[in-house]
Amino acid sequence: MKDVRQVSEEVLVTTQDLTTVSRQDIERLKDWSRRTRRGRIRLCAHRDLDASVHEMLIVHPKGAYVRPHKHAGKEESLHLIEGAITVVIFADDQSVRTVIPMGEYGTGRAFYYRLAADIYHTLLIESEHVVFHEATSGPFRKADMVIAPWAPAEEDQPAVERFLQMLSGQVEALQVHA
Repeated sequence: MKDVRQVSEEVLVTTQDLTTVSRQDIERLKDWSRRTRRGRIRLCAHRDLDASVHEMLIVHPKGAYVRPHKHAGKEESLHLIEGAITVVIFADDQSVRTVIPMGEYGTGRAFYYRLAADIYHTLLIESEHVVFHEATSGPFRKADMVIAPWAPAEEDQPAVERFLQMLSGQVEALQVHA
């Protein structure tokens, strides 16, 4: 991972035509994430934010709140590189539709998913940190991301904690009955 420019506290963008990432680079990204306010970092492998394909390596810490959302007219894939997460897919009415426990390749859990529809989803980070590769169609426009109206804002920490506890309980109940 050479020659990146920082476009915000949590976003790095490559400046090269060829981007490679090694284990050492992942360690640098994890280190960098620890110095951000929310403990997150993202390396965009697409140089142009208007590119038609967006590929990112993303680091989140345990307990990070990924506000449930969907992407209007876009598809998304996620390949888990390190750590463990549970992907939660919702119906529009907030009910949990699907739970996908994910882990690194050797764990036997799913390590990849592709979401080809406008469906609300979130991640529950189980490990100390998680590193994943995400790809989606670009360009990124905030207006294309639809936040679930029933999901609390990140700034409302008490509501986020209640929501995550409620969601974790629902996920656990579904996994027990699976």
